[in-house]
Amino acid sequence: MAFQSAATPLRGMSSGGSISLSEVISALSFALDLTEGAVPGHALRSCLLGMRIAEVLGLPTESLMQLYYALLLKDVGCSSNAARMCTIVGGDDRAVKAGVKLEDWTKPHKPRLSTLRLLWNTVLPGASVAQRAARIAKIGLTQHKNNEEMITLRCDRGANIVTKLGIGPLASEAVRSLDEHWDGSGYPLRLTGESIPLLARICAVAQHLDVFATERGTQAAIDVLQQRGGAWFDPQLVRVASSLHRNGALWEYCTTPSHIASLNDTRQAVLDLDPGDTSSTYGTLPASRIDQICEAFADVVDAKSPFTFRHSLGVADAARAIAQGMHLAPHRIQLIRRAALLHDIGKLRVPNSILDKETRLTPQERAVVEEHPALTRRILQRVGAFQELAVVAGQHHERLDGTGYPDRLSAKDICLESRIVAVADVYSALAEDRPYRKGLRLVEISSIMESMVPNHLDPDCTVAMIAAAAGWAEAPLESQISNLAPRKVAPNLASTTTDATLGSHGLAPHSI
Repeated sequence: MAFQSAATPLRGMSSGGSISLSEVISALSFALDLTEGAVPGHALRSCLLGMRIAEVLGLPTESLMQLYYALLLKDVGCSSNAARMCTIVGGDDRAVKAGVKLEDWTKPHKPRLSTLRLLWNTVLPGASVAQRAARIAKIGLTQHKNNEEMITLRCDRGANIVTKLGIGPLASEAVRSLDEHWDGSGYPLRLTGESIPLLARICAVAQHLDVFATERGTQAAIDVLQQRGGAWFDPQLVRVASSLHRNGALWEYCTTPSHIASLNDTRQAVLDLDPGDTSSTYGTLPASRIDQICEAFADVVDAKSPFTFRHSLGVADAARAIAQGMHLAPHRIQLIRRAALLHDIGKLRVPNSILDKETRLTPQERAVVEEHPALTRRILQRVGAFQELAVVAGQHHERLDGTGYPDRLSAKDICLESRIVAVADVYSALAEDRPYRKGLRLVEISSIMESMVPNHLDPDCTVAMIAAAAGWAEAPLESQISNLAPRKVAPNLASTTTDATLGSHGLAPHSI
């Protein structure tokens, strides 16, 4: 079947070229900052701080290479416990994750006023005083159990992702042991002293320094580090960091983090520290490694909610099927698949209290959700060779009639590649389980997508999607797509999809 579309592929933007591992990972580290509710650039600043400490220690080159990426990827497993954190606190998981880093969570029997204030401001918002107090008391009684569960989830997941990325065993173990404490009060294995991998000890110190410095100032960061030396942190590393602080050699490019120019300077300083070589592991990346990284970060996004498990991979498979059905060139199919894998990376900023909500979103919650495509685009644009990919990924919620988001683009401004990812995203969202409904059957999906053609979704892309899905389901093709051909769309079905339309299918308005 021949397909004719009003859209044409993007031209004049780079989708290839030389890409280094440090360029990609340093850019995608901004997505990991979103997951933790951290001040933007947290991973970059932690990298600078940790590498400066390591330089004083005189680590060998291979250890420096693996430490560099362990520092940038230390939070790569953090999305895996977001849903559990939301369940425990009954509120914004990101706010709790950000706040708890400033607290001493090893002493639940002696909670500080700031800890209680953090919990009161985040636990069960909108509930009665008695309900919130009861939940806080329960959190206190189960804190050690919760900490072990949460940290084990994060550390194991993070270590596995680092392993899949081929960074190296030292980096993987550093991520796994990030929350171990020198005195054995940490998790997941309650390791003590030098049994904690050295790279993990450096990562822990660097993380602490940045969190406290950005919130309370550099001197406070050093003061608390020294107070916890011998308990949380390796005393030797505390001495090294304190000496660098006194000599004015610790904090360059690690202050004024809210200023955009300073973030660019910080990232450039991180890239300048890249200890890699020209090998396929640390140097210029072949296409297979780029695909591997995109798949790994798709896993990070999908792990945030049990309802988005494999969503990014599903969208990538669907988008590739559409592109193949429309006979696009292999390099365009590759671009589309990568964009589909990373299209929701900005969603790491959305709290699970919104992402997993079973009822209609408030206008404020809807606004938070609608920020994620723009965040996706900004993160991906930090990779020089990802400029076109960033545009395609960032347009996956735009609609042909201008009612989409974030930029309310109309058909003439939406390229074919973006239209393909948009259709694949809608199909996958409808086919998957959500907190407010079960995944739909193909006949139901076809009916909903039919109502979105041609005002919202590209007709040719939609025909190709349903054709591919019918093939997957081994269902008669004609019965599934006969009403989707552009020439046969009835005017009343081509109108803008409304809340009532979705409601007739048992869907919440934020389902797609």
